[in-house]
Amino acid sequence: MPTRRSEREIAEDLAELYEQSFAGKERGRYRVSMKHMRALTGRRRVTDDVVKKISEELFEFGFVLVDLETYFVVLAQRTFNSYRRVSDSTLMQLTGSES
Repeated sequence: MPTRRSEREIAEDLAELYEQSFAGKERGRYRVSMKHMRALTGRRRVTDDVVKKISEELFEFGFVLVDLETYFVVLAQRTFNSYRRVSDSTLMQLTGSES
């Protein structure tokens, strides 16, 4: 197993991967298997605490890390800027209550 790397170093690598061309795309979102995350971290087991720290570091670079148990997804924060927002009235209709 390789030497353990800091969460900051791992986040830097994940951010760099976003800009690289692979899998038929010039750049953009991607997923990383648990096997590859273990290799990146230099750990046999990637704990929730390690994932949280990597996620926090990656957020500083403008990216979001989503843990989907068997793999991880890396997305740009700006991806979410155009998403619809839930209004108070919509939420009230859904829950049948007033806030």
